[in-house]
Amino acid sequence: MSASQSTRQRILEKAASLFNRKGFSGAALSDIMRETGLQKGGIYNHFASKEALALESFDYAVGRVERWFAGRLAGKKGADEKLLALVESFRDYAKNPPVPGGCPILNTSVESDDAHPALRKRTQEALDRFLGRLIRIIDQGKEEGTLRPDADSRTVALVLTASFEGALMMSRLYGDTDPMERVADHLRQYLKRDVFAV
Repeated sequence: MSASQSTRQRILEKAASLFNRKGFSGAALSDIMRETGLQKGGIYNHFASKEALALESFDYAVGRVERWFAGRLAGKKGADEKLLALVESFRDYAKNPPVPGGCPILNTSVESDDAHPALRKRTQEALDRFLGRLIRIIDQGKEEGTLRPDADSRTVALVLTASFEGALMMSRLYGDTDPMERVADHLRQYLKRDVFAV
């Protein structure tokens, strides 16, 4: 990796954490300069604007999260194993997120709404990828017979995702993982009772 590539990577790492903690509007250029140790020109030498840096930083943060989850599901064979591993992953996520500041999809979706359409679109795409992976796991489970054939894949994926994101938000808000612990326990019961094949 060249010195220029290394500097660009360092900017992305620092900015991703900063935007995830403070949001696009809350993270000033002076914050980015302080975090990276670079002057304004050093940052804009690698990124055309704060908006461009925010978009790439979001992609970087989401990429770290996606790789973290992929590692947690690696080696799990059946869809039932994968879904239970996902529940435990979110339990761990609330305690020690792979990106400082929590979930970049949750954090960015709250801020981006109508104020930052490009960031909103990028957040929707990231959430669509997550939901798509979940739906594929559920469809796989129905095909292999580990999940009930009448389970609605999209509904199950939405229930899991909305529960996880809500529990992450509450755990972060209260500085206590109890909401995630309770939601994770409930989702394990829900999966075993309503989704897994008997």
